[in-house]
Amino acid sequence: MPGLSGLETLSRIKNMSPRTPVISITKSEEESIMEDAIGSKISDYLIKPVNPNQILLALKKHIDGKRLVSEKTNTSYQQNFGRLGMRLSDRLSTTDWMVLYDELVRWELELSANPDQSMAEILRSQWAEANDLFCRFVDRNYLDWIAGKGDSPLQSHNLFKTKVAPLIDEKGPPLFMVLIDNLRLDQWRVIEPIVSEYFKVEEQGLFYSILPTATQYARNAIFAGMMPAEIEKKFPGKWINEDEEGSKNANEEEFLAEQLKRLGKNVKYSYHKITNITAGKKLAEGMHNLMGNALNVIVYNFVDMLSHARTEMEIIRELAEDEPAYRSLTKSWFEHSPLLDMLKFISEKGCRVVITTDHGTIRVTEPSKVVGDRNTNSNLRYKHGKNLTYEAKDVLVIKDPAKAMLPQANVSTTYVFTKKDFYFVYPNNYNHFVNFFRNTFQHGGISMEEMLVPVIQLKPR
Repeated sequence: MPGLSGLETLSRIKNMSPRTPVISITKSEEESIMEDAIGSKISDYLIKPVNPNQILLALKKHIDGKRLVSEKTNTSYQQNFGRLGMRLSDRLSTTDWMVLYDELVRWELELSANPDQSMAEILRSQWAEANDLFCRFVDRNYLDWIAGKGDSPLQSHNLFKTKVAPLIDEKGPPLFMVLIDNLRLDQWRVIEPIVSEYFKVEEQGLFYSILPTATQYARNAIFAGMMPAEIEKKFPGKWINEDEEGSKNANEEEFLAEQLKRLGKNVKYSYHKITNITAGKKLAEGMHNLMGNALNVIVYNFVDMLSHARTEMEIIRELAEDEPAYRSLTKSWFEHSPLLDMLKFISEKGCRVVITTDHGTIRVTEPSKVVGDRNTNSNLRYKHGKNLTYEAKDVLVIKDPAKAMLPQANVSTTYVFTKKDFYFVYPNNYNHFVNFFRNTFQHGGISMEEMLVPVIQLKPR
């Protein structure tokens, strides 16, 4: 071209109108020129000779691409809607439910990003049906799983033994276990592309959180390698009941040490719990000090705190008013968090990582009345105590906690867990609490979002 080169012309166009898509047609195949063009945010790059159909396709992609993707996404879900419905009518196994949930999450992420929300509404209806059937499935089978009978899935108390311990190597680089409290599968999916810049996924899947799907129970079970009732018996005074003063997860490091010993892993290890940004930055700056350990465990509490803050703070309610916004906030936090700095360091040092969580969370919409005495716990998704009154259709009831390996304060202790998107509300001041807690993210009960949670094994790129 006389006067200006193609790259100079591209630079001037971008200075005048940065959002204008530019398609370059050139005879040059030099890598440096391609890299310069791509670095200048070119939209497409065609090499001569080109035919009109190539140019037409490039124009369609950039002028009409969003509409075409939207239509294709909706059409694809329409075609799969019937197949998903037929699978829901099958007799699904624990593995089948994990596969189905993974697919529903994939559709949720695709359709929620689609400007045309008609199919998203249909998905929400199908999701509700799936959650209803999943809750019935758990209701029928949970006590058998705890007893190790039948189709028993990988659960919290077996997670460390199965997914972490086999990767510990005294002679190799350290293994890092990162537990992000309250991380749902969809939240993992939105941070996965960021993590994938530094790590390759070796294995990823789901496991079943135990009930209650709450930190005190599920996370203690992971680090102890035991069910809550077994922890209470094995560590007298270390299991803190909900009506007692003190942190309910203050002894995880001790539980971990005992489990490592029980598994024959007599290795040097560290345990770190991050509950604020100052602690996160301090650990990120001192990561080099961990390289002499065979195992380093990092518990990161941000997502759980975000969930609770959304209930209590009006500004967080507005920032995370629904699932897409909640995911967006999680991604934004992760991109700027000390945790990402830690993962970059781990990748640079050639170490493997297991990323997992203790339980998920669900946005609750339907109130369910409950009555209990003053010793009844405050969680909105599960209650335990004596003389509980509840709506039977909304809950799973466990009248003999020993069968679920749960602590039993007295002989008449009963546990009740809300299903689907129900949340407990006391009759006193009913309307106030119904409105205050509706559409908040809660955990402790039974739903796919709370119980089917990710575990990922990564190796550095």
